[in-house]
Amino acid sequence: MSMAAERVEAAGGGDDDYTQDGTVDLHGNPVLRSKRGGWKACGFVVVYEVFERMAYYGISSNLVLYLTTKLHQGTVSSANNVTNWVGTIWMTPILGAYIADAHLGRYRTFMIASLIYLIGMSLLTLAVSVPSLKPPKCGAGTADPGCSEKASSLQLGVFFLALYILAVGTGGTKPNISTIGADQFDDHHPRERRHKLSFFNWWMFSIFFGTLFANTVLVYLQDTLGLAVSIAIFTAGTPFYRHKPTSGSSFARMARVIVAAARKLAVTLPDDARELHELDDPEQGGGEEDHAAAVHAILSKAAVKTNTTSRWSLSTVMQVEETKQILKMLPVLAVTFVPAAMMAQVNTLFVKQGTTLDRRVGGGSFEIPPASLQAFVTISMLVSVVLYDRVFMPLMARATGNPRGITLLQRMGVALVIHIAIMGIASATERHRLAVARVHGVADSKGTTIPLTIFVLLPQFVLMGVADAFLEVAKIEFFYDQAPEGMKSLGTSYAMTSLGVGNFLSSLLLSTVAHVTRRHGGGGGWIQNNLNASRLDHYYAFFAVLNCVNLVFFFLVCRLYVYNAEVSRVVDVGGSGSGGEVLRPKEVAMTLVESNCACFAGFLSLRRP
Repeated sequence: MSMAAERVEAAGGGDDDYTQDGTVDLHGNPVLRSKRGGWKACGFVVVYEVFERMAYYGISSNLVLYLTTKLHQGTVSSANNVTNWVGTIWMTPILGAYIADAHLGRYRTFMIASLIYLIGMSLLTLAVSVPSLKPPKCGAGTADPGCSEKASSLQLGVFFLALYILAVGTGGTKPNISTIGADQFDDHHPRERRHKLSFFNWWMFSIFFGTLFANTVLVYLQDTLGLAVSIAIFTAGTPFYRHKPTSGSSFARMARVIVAAARKLAVTLPDDARELHELDDPEQGGGEEDHAAAVHAILSKAAVKTNTTSRWSLSTVMQVEETKQILKMLPVLAVTFVPAAMMAQVNTLFVKQGTTLDRRVGGGSFEIPPASLQAFVTISMLVSVVLYDRVFMPLMARATGNPRGITLLQRMGVALVIHIAIMGIASATERHRLAVARVHGVADSKGTTIPLTIFVLLPQFVLMGVADAFLEVAKIEFFYDQAPEGMKSLGTSYAMTSLGVGNFLSSLLLSTVAHVTRRHGGGGGWIQNNLNASRLDHYYAFFAVLNCVNLVFFFLVCRLYVYNAEVSRVVDVGGSGSGGEVLRPKEVAMTLVESNCACFAGFLSLRRP
């Protein structure tokens, strides 16, 4: 249907037939709600994510084993190579978010990055398939029984080049695909607003559904084909997508606010906030916000009018507010680094533990691949997300009056407590594993299977999935929801950044602890190539203590954090034809709602942010 025809059709149905959140089609034209967006468009996005996550987790879940068994790397170096790569995967979205918000838009950035992603995946398939790109097999019965022949520089170069090309592609897809999905729901429409509350739950469901297949049935070639299919599926949904226009460089706007504020440190703020600088166009300005109560005094000085009107000396009130909304999320971002480091253990040390245990099922000849234990993280997460969305959230919504059930920060808090329990259980399980190894005389034997079932590791994998259902969903929804309208991709990239920093933190902690305990602890240190001679129980106990410290910091952050005011207040007309009130962001004062973050004792007294 042509745009002219759409406008005629809309004229008979009221202005509400057009989206009210500024979304457009790829050509910049307004869009009809009935023609684009909603779950109809999100279906393509969600299915894409299922196939793409199959590809990604098919690599990451088996990478540490490939590095050790095929490229002959040691425990510390292989684990650090995994976490460094995964860290890069989750840091590059900052660049992708910048390009999307400032230049190309989310859709075009995503499509270009998808092609780069596919090139990296194809090269990786060659690297693991062509015999000359791998060192000879090693171990008992081979020409290299001691596995002393390392991979050549060329073999390592091709393999890691493919991995990091893939990381660049991910940088453009990850911050934009979830944001594209969320953009399909109009905050100013009551039904779509309700659907958006569930979107991130089902978004994470699709991620872990794809992960489940990656951890059980796929190999590299199938991963590559799955990625190609996912891109084709997303492209097929193009006629149904809504798009948010680009809004210029988020980083440049924030930098100008900070520089302008620094130049006017000695300037006094006016008593009347209306004297601050704002554009005359209400769609670009934010003059109705209550800045006397809502903003930092220092950054507010960037909007104080002086004799100069340079962009690096004078910012609008809206630009100041955007900067503050982004900066105030940084402490919350910092809280997520430690749990992200905990999650890195699933792909590294947890899997390595599994290689030392009896992997037979029912005493038969069939053996479970160690990396497949990660499927239990996925299964528990899938079950937890469904129960949360269908049972817990409606129940708590009735008790608290919050449509989310509990606040996003409280949801994170539950996960942090679970992480403490996970590392405590992991430490106790590892202590038991080492005791069994000593009893059977294999503590000093590398590669010898301990007569203990691999399923003894299940509790730590299952609980990690439950923690993900609380933390990962809340994290991505929080950073999207609390980011300014023109910086949603940047806000979403915060969720990716936390995983990136967490993986780098894991590498740093692993290397530091291994080095310090080797030099001062005696016995070769806590982490050795022979896990039966290592003391991973001490390492996990250290992580449990670190999580406790992080939880205390989280409580402080919660107490000080102030949620953004709701951008819209709607009355559900339910299609009855009765009127409803919709207030646009420019019509809502920048009111502050104090966040009650007594995360566990105060559920029944929570106030809606």
